[in-house]
Amino acid sequence: MDPPVPKWRPSFSQPLDRVEDRFSYYFNRGRDFAVLQNGTCVLLDDGLSDRAALVAAVEILSQIINYHPDMQPSPMDDGNVLVGYDHPAFNVVLSDIAKTHWAEIEARHLDGLAKDEVLITPLGANVFDDVGKKALLGRCYMFLDAQAPKVARIHRRS
Repeated sequence: MDPPVPKWRPSFSQPLDRVEDRFSYYFNRGRDFAVLQNGTCVLLDDGLSDRAALVAAVEILSQIINYHPDMQPSPMDDGNVLVGYDHPAFNVVLSDIAKTHWAEIEARHLDGLAKDEVLITPLGANVFDDVGKKALLGRCYMFLDAQAPKVARIHRRS
């Protein structure tokens, strides 16, 4: 049985080179990670071969969506939002991209919830502030990557 997924498929994407740069910065340029086609970044053990890195990235995303896709959004020092999960995968929501597409985010963020999903926030059940709305966008990208995983690149630490 397929896991429940959100119906929102954002009409816009984020530049992967910028997502990769910001994610590397957040980890002090000291970690290997895979970047999937919708921008999900998966931390990898150091020294994995490219093949092992691909397998690890897909397995980590599978663990997230097949158990429970809890998310932990963190506002970052550069204005972006980093969305983390219970396994070592993340999404960066670039602030300027979110600002450009805010009308869609505002209108569709609740479609970023899976069927019958309830997330409790300080504002109440399924009530989200701007950071939470951006986090739901990032999580939609993770779901897209988990459903059809395609690693766009493997970033090696500096």
